[in-house]
Amino acid sequence: MSAPKTLGFIGLGQMGQPIAANIANGPAPLLCYDLVAGRAPEGATEVVSMAEVVAKAETTFLSLIDGAVVNSVATEIAAMGGVAGKVVVDMSTIGPNAAKEAAATLAAVGVTYIDAPVSGGRQGALKASIAIIWGGPKAEMDRHREIIDLFCANAFHVGEEPGQGQAVKLLNNFLTATSMSASTEAVLFGLHHGVDMKTILDVVKVSTGNNTAISDKFPNRILPRTFDAGFFAELMNKDVQLYRRYVEEAGTPGQIGAQVADVWQQVDDALPRQSDFTRIFEVLEKRKKK
Repeated sequence: MSAPKTLGFIGLGQMGQPIAANIANGPAPLLCYDLVAGRAPEGATEVVSMAEVVAKAETTFLSLIDGAVVNSVATEIAAMGGVAGKVVVDMSTIGPNAAKEAAATLAAVGVTYIDAPVSGGRQGALKASIAIIWGGPKAEMDRHREIIDLFCANAFHVGEEPGQGQAVKLLNNFLTATSMSASTEAVLFGLHHGVDMKTILDVVKVSTGNNTAISDKFPNRILPRTFDAGFFAELMNKDVQLYRRYVEEAGTPGQIGAQVADVWQQVDDALPRQSDFTRIFEVLEKRKKK
């Protein structure tokens, strides 16, 4: 099977816009649609409706906020007519059940739905270094490989079924949320004892407690107090709450997950909308007992 000759992109938000910008650097024409006009990257064509994207594109990428929006879009696509044979690659984080629902809606009209969330944050999207977690036919991943390589440094085929990509994405984000919250508590403990933050980070980074919060987020975003990792706290909370829900549904161990989810709900409640998730440090810092 040959690679798609025309591509579409729906959802040019925090992650979608830089991913679309990288795809626009490739040889295939890219049509973009977002509810907010003017977000289409250089090299792409902005259109005025989602229907125009889907009608003209062989493959349409989605980068949307949650499962309700994805399933609304899937329902609209299914109602368009003339869409059989098209492919939808959904890079949103929506949970396994929402992915399965979208896949069923689109399969009924002959559209292939790929559950393909991405990880690496906005900085990774800007650098084309993110990972894509592909839950869907391996043959379609191979067919789209040249396009994937435009925006992604690591592509993983995790299974043939929708929902499998979501499962891996949620467990990954749970681990990120856990390392961020646990590292914040640990650093605050060290600061209480008069140890300099950089010293704490230098020690832990080469010791057994190292993680991405210690090696990246703290030295680059928290120590200089720029808090600019490029991922919103409310999105982290959304993902951790999804993880908690699906762990409960699966019946797998979830004691730590429940505690981490409670922490992030408190952080989300304490911060204004669109606050960087590294501001968890500010929230927990203010709760230190006198």
